[in-house]
Amino acid sequence: QVQLVESGGGLVQPGGSLRLSCAASGSIFSIGVMAWYRQVPGKQRELGAQMTRAGSTGYADSVLGRFTISRDNAKNSVYLQMNSLKPEDTAVYYCYAVVQPSPIPGWHAYWGQGTQVTVSS
Repeated sequence: QVQLVESGGGLVQPGGSLRLSCAASGSIFSIGVMAWYRQVPGKQRELGAQMTRAGSTGYADSVLGRFTISRDNAKNSVYLQMNSLKPEDTAVYYCYAVVQPSPIPGWHAYWGQGTQVTVSS
């Protein structure tokens, strides 16, 4: 089994910054894509940013230029630096990872429990 544990959420004023962290632990042979999704009540979970093991990144238009995703493969961790935060960034942010648990081919997707980010004055 694999666990993803997020940290770093909280309350911030508009224009401020936050850094989210997510660490994967458990039965891990390799991790492929790692990503950050976000969800507000009544809406579907949406992709914010993703990063492959090789370092290729992708961002939603709504966060492009303001958010930066990074990862540390040695620590099985992914990060999201969020700058110039807006009230519409308020959401629960979820870490996502695609993991190969053993040398036997096969990938499984896992989610973290979510961390609340609130942007308000």
